[in-house]
Order: sequence, then C-alpha cells, then structure tokens
Amino acid sequence: MREHAVVVAGAGPTGLMLAGELALAGVDVAIVERRPDQKLAGTRAGGLSARTLEVLDQRGIVDRFLAEGQIAQVTGFAVTRLDISDFPTRHNYGLALRQKHIERILAGWVGELAVPIYRNLEVTGFAQDDTGVTIELSDGSQLRAGYLVGCDGGRSLVRKAAGIEFSGWDPTTSNILAEVEMEEEPPLGIHRTALGIYAFGREEYEIHDGKIVFAQEGPIGVMVPEKNAGATTEPTLGDLREALIAAFGTDYGLHRVNWISRFTDMSRQATAYRKGRVLLAGDAAHVHSPVGGQGLNTGVQDAVNLGWKLAQVVKGTSPEALLDTYHAERHPVAARVLRTTMAQVALQRTDDRTEVLRDIVTELLGMEEPRKRIAAEMSGLGIHYDLGDGHPLLGRRMPDLDLVTSDGPVRVFTLLQDARPVFLNLGAPGSIGLPRWSDRIRLVDAGYAGAWELPALGAVSAPAALLIRPDGYVAWVGDGTEDGLQEAVNSWFGPSG
Repeated sequence: MREHAVVVAGAGPTGLMLAGELALAGVDVAIVERRPDQKLAGTRAGGLSARTLEVLDQRGIVDRFLAEGQIAQVTGFAVTRLDISDFPTRHNYGLALRQKHIERILAGWVGELAVPIYRNLEVTGFAQDDTGVTIELSDGSQLRAGYLVGCDGGRSLVRKAAGIEFSGWDPTTSNILAEVEMEEEPPLGIHRTALGIYAFGREEYEIHDGKIVFAQEGPIGVMVPEKNAGATTEPTLGDLREALIAAFGTDYGLHRVNWISRFTDMSRQATAYRKGRVLLAGDAAHVHSPVGGQGLNTGVQDAVNLGWKLAQVVKGTSPEALLDTYHAERHPVAARVLRTTMAQVALQRTDDRTEVLRDIVTELLGMEEPRKRIAAEMSGLGIHYDLGDGHPLLGRRMPDLDLVTSDGPVRVFTLLQDARPVFLNLGAPGSIGLPRWSDRIRLVDAGYAGAWELPALGAVSAPAALLIRPDGYVAWVGDGTEDGLQEAVNSWFGPSG
C-alpha cells in the first residue's frame, strides 16, 4: 500500500494550493484527481482578488498569474463596482483570469515541487484509526495517509463519508451556463431584464478603461436565468433555447452546445472543517452563489491557512490541537462570505422594490467609509482573525513593506517565500532574540521608516517587532518589550526543544 503523510482529494485551485504549501514545508503530500489532466470544461471562477494575489506574491509566484491575466478594478458588491486603487497594497486591483488558466499555472508550480498526482482516480471511501487514514480509490487500490483533506468540491464525497453536516439554505435562483454556436451574434455584455440577468460573451476578451471588449470571433458564452430553481436533471439545448426566446423573442440561431451546466444560489457550509484526521477546504467546506467572485479565492486562502498548521502537526513540532485553529479562523470567514453573497443575490432581483433598495445601497457604497469597509471585505484585504486584544495588526495581514536590512533592501513578502514564520525586529539589532526557535523561525533585524497603513482601518502606530505566520498574518506585536512573545511562539510554532 502506498503511503503519504497527507493525501489531498481534488486538484482544483484549493487542492493544488494546499499541496504546494505542504510541499514547501517538506511534507510528503500526494493528490488524488479524477480528471486525466488539468483541462477544465466550462467556465468556473473568473479571477483573483487582491488578497489572493498577495498570497501568491508571498510564495514568489504572483508574476506567473499577472503575465496571463488582466488587471482591473473588478472588486464589487452586487452591481456596484468598488475602486480599491487607493488601498495600501502592491495589488490594489483584481486580476481577470479564467479558472482553467489559474489551475494550469498552479499545477505547474506544484509540479516543480515534485508533488505526485494520482490521476483518473477518485476517493470512494476511507477508514480512520489512531495512526492514520486508509483511503479507498475508484480502481480498488488503497492509499495510507496520516491525514486526508477533502478539496473535492461542493458534492464532496470526503465530507459525506466523514458524516459532516452541510447546513444552510436551498437555492432560490438557478442559471444555465453554456458555450454555444449561434447563427447570429447576440448583444454581448450583461443585460438586466424583468426575467433576470442575462449575459453573452466570448472566451477571449480585453479590458479597456474598465470595460470588457470581446473578441470578434469564436463560440458564444451564455448565462440565462431559469424559472425553476430546483431542477435536478442536467440542462439541455432545449432548456436554453426556451429561456432565450422567453427573454429576447429569438434564440439567435442556436444550433450547437459545446458544454452546458447550471449554478444556483444554494448556500451551505460544513458545520466542522475537521473530524479527526479528515479536514475540508474550499467548496467541500462552503458553497454559495458565484456573485462577487469569492469562492475560489476563499478556497485558496483556506489552503494557505491550513497548510503550515498541518505541516507542523505532521512533523511533530506542534500538537494536534493547532488544527482546531483552522476551523476557528476560517469557518467565520466563509460564513461571512455566505452572508455577503446572499445579500448580493437579493439585490439582483428585478422587482421595483429591489430596484429602489439597490439604488440606496449604491448610494451608500459611494461614500468613503462604506466603500472602504465593504471593498476590504470583498477583496479579502480586511480579513481579521480573532487573536485577542492588542495592536490593530494582530490577526491581520502583514503589509508588504520595503525593509532595510544589513544585507540590503528586502520586501516582507520575499521573506515569506519559503513558507516559514518570520520574527521581524524593527528596533536595535539583536534587542530581541529567539535563539531557542531559530531553527523554526526566521529572525530578521530590519528598519522601516515609512507609514503603517491597513486597508479600511487607515494609519496605525508603528510596532517595535512582529511575529508573522507563514500565511502572512501577524501572530504577535511588540511594543519594545517581550510581553506575550514566548506564549505566542509556543502556541503557534510549538514549544522549544
């Protein structure tokens, strides 16, 4: 029986990111994936948020994505675009890039890290015991792992087999997505009608001054609302034709479907992200409407929160209780995402009363304070893990500052590229030391003379020292003393040997 420290079910963006994180930490990780390769049929997520771009920057791979995507102010709430160009981050924008490209680039990175992927296989069941998990595969073979992580989507077999409840709300809306061939060109773009929101586009496009300009040729991508939100069968060309004629009086000569699927606003979340040696991340842990574009981004950030924690537990440097912080930190984030997507779906209704409500929300979001607060949330830059009272930086993302060290200038995110924790001393060199943890934590004496500013919060006081987790969040802030430092190090990175 083949053995690995961790087996990840699913090679989507979440599974790939998690495997990369574990591999960086030196953990033996393997992925089980049902697809024969990384090709992806259909349109899934369409871009990366500012915080996800920061996370990829922390690992030194963001340029691979920026080279293929299109930078634009795509942060928004319902139909209102929210400009984040004044936010204090190197990535004060979103990146328009289709999921198939995101996955291909991530898979390339994971390949460089030599992570094995068992393709054309699915996890069909598993059994936990005190020392690990025996995993059944669709070809009748087995894998043995210390931990199994379900990154296998909204219909997650891992979640179901673990007996983890997926509570939430049934769908109220349904949309057909398809790529089709048409005799006539439909009106490209997004159209609000009394029947709902319709969209036509092409695979290739460019963004100019915030406007999408589609290619002149190629198949047409279509999104149409359905009358019935509870359909259980797969949509057909006939269903699509009927919906188009109902809205536009024509099907534009629809004659071929390359692929067709549907999505709804079903909103559900796993009640537990961990059950023993089995964990969940991404869509396996939370599903919701794609409005707002937070699904893929939330999943990738789940992976970055979990990866270093799981690595430390596998290596024995931290107790298993560290894994409980994964649920404690990420469950509230996704619960909030479910709430914001449900609100946005409600604002997209086409009746007169919702139109008035949307006007008022748009008016509110035109004001500075609401814009900054909601934009920070939608871009992922406002995430705050509850690590107790203290400096505003505690539990928030560490800004990517330009530091000055004895070895020359360095960016904070460059210090995080090997996914190790960093202790940043901004006072006199050597004034605070962590010799007992130096094998585990990178110690950096540096200077920084600029302002400290956080998205939505604004200016904050300059700290004397910081303990930065591998996921880029601040675990301890020093005010010139070492109060609480040893407890923070023990808690997050294990007791000293």
